Amino acid sequence: MRAVQFSEFGGPEVLQVVELPEPHPEPSQIRVVVNACGVNPVDWKIREGMMGGELPRRIGSEVAGVVDEVGDDVTDVTAGDRVFGPTSGGAADFAILSHWAHVPATLDDAGAAALPVAVETAVRGLDLLGVAAGETLLINGGAGAVGTVATQLAVDRGARVIATASERNAERLRAYGAEVTPYGDGLAERVQALAPDGVDRVFDMGPGGALPELVAIAAGDPERVLTISDFAGAAETGVRASGGADSVRRWDALDHAATLVEQGRLSLPVERTFPLEDVAEAQRVSQAGHVSGKLVLIV
Repeated sequence: MRAVQFSEFGGPEVLQVVELPEPHPEPSQIRVVVNACGVNPVDWKIREGMMGGELPRRIGSEVAGVVDEVGDDVTDVTAGDRVFGPTSGGAADFAILSHWAHVPATLDDAGAAALPVAVETAVRGLDLLGVAAGETLLINGGAGAVGTVATQLAVDRGARVIATASERNAERLRAYGAEVTPYGDGLAERVQALAPDGVDRVFDMGPGGALPELVAIAAGDPERVLTISDFAGAAETGVRASGGADSVRRWDALDHAATLVEQGRLSLPVERTFPLEDVAEAQRVSQAGHVSGKLVLIV
């Protein structure tokens, strides 16, 4: 099978499409013919060696496709079903899944492949914060994939959402039910103007450096702030961080997300798709930032 692999850490040019043996599922797993694979910042971080690990390595942590092999202990899918879910090395013709959900009939493969990582991260963060109906939640960095999903899920829970974003993405976030303010200097004053009684929780997914101000916005209580992006800042401020190897992943949320998509209550736009052979360009675009929505490889 074709698969994206690299044998040395470095820039996008180290990525190669190579031929590898086909994988086969364990009793509790399934194999899918991959139709689409989501592109995430972790892909280029792995490629550059930020995550360590043995070489050669592969990329691709979420896919959508058609089931073609089913483990002996699996009872909820059959060959031919369309599913999406997390995986390892998913930028390939075949992928093994240990967690999955059925793709809603209203969603194409690219849209389904965009969901798993963003949904899991958003649900994990909202639940760790304890976001509930009637509360005010500030999302710092609301325009990315996780912020887009977290905004909609928090609104669906009955929370008021204030999201930081550039004007380019403000209209989209407002359509999801958020109030939008620019990020950067003066954020505390702008949030104070929108929420004179303060905010209850802060979910940070920004580029880093904002945690001291976010703690101040949360009445000086670091326990009311969670970051998934600024681990160094979390250690300095006492803010909780989530996303490390010891994090309990919330793949159980995929089924509910599929239901929300079917009901028109959750969407995640795909900004651009690339053929598998253009994986290096996809990672260049991802690493450059300013992506509104998701990038997806079409396999």
